[in-house]
Amino acid sequence: MIGHVEHVMGTTASFAVEPGAVGDRRARAAIGLACAILHEADETFSPYRPDSPLSRHRRGALAPCDFPAQLFDVLALSAEAVRFTDGAFDPWAMPGGVDPTGLVKGWAAARALESLRSAGVAAAMINAGGDIACFGPQPWRIGVRAPDDPQRLVCVSEVRSAIATSGGYERPDEIIDPRSGEPVAGLAQATVTGENLALCDAFATALIVTGESGLTMLAPGYTAVIVADDGRMLATPGFPIAQAAAA
Repeated sequence: MIGHVEHVMGTTASFAVEPGAVGDRRARAAIGLACAILHEADETFSPYRPDSPLSRHRRGALAPCDFPAQLFDVLALSAEAVRFTDGAFDPWAMPGGVDPTGLVKGWAAARALESLRSAGVAAAMINAGGDIACFGPQPWRIGVRAPDDPQRLVCVSEVRSAIATSGGYERPDEIIDPRSGEPVAGLAQATVTGENLALCDAFATALIVTGESGLTMLAPGYTAVIVADDGRMLATPGFPIAQAAAA
């Protein structure tokens, strides 16, 4: 197994790659290309870079006819997430202009993972700041950390494609209710699994906004486990819990 850590998009992306038949040298080269995909996404979507296409679009300096393909893709996916969540996730309602960064990290990690799959490695996992994309012959066992203690797990989940966790414990007041424009203080944490990591990311963020009632908004094939402010853990049917938290 080859491990690698890349600092990008304001967070840390951790790689675990099983080379298989392609061998270590080609697998390491594939990791380098996957990292380049993450950095390209950062250059395209960072709201902190005044020259990024997203920043230029936000201030009206980039017309839709000049959008790079990546920006079109992410905005289309964002519109799909708005529809699924009934506006609980809405990049167009953010202060300062459209801001799809709530799902960009997951979208970029999924693209990076696909480049590893295309390179022929046997199995791989990318953890981009808690947004995890993976593939392989067996599911990956992923620990879901407790919102009040990074050394404790809520559960261990068996993941075949993607899992994303959202919560306000690391950066309080970061998650905004797009319907009111105010910071939310509902669930302590939400974790979503499914095929598309970007949508997992969007659903997890939307659940923090909606609370328990939002569990019914998940698209087919997506499951969730949430931690309420009072410490209760609730999971939708089918959430792949391999091991519950120790008492």
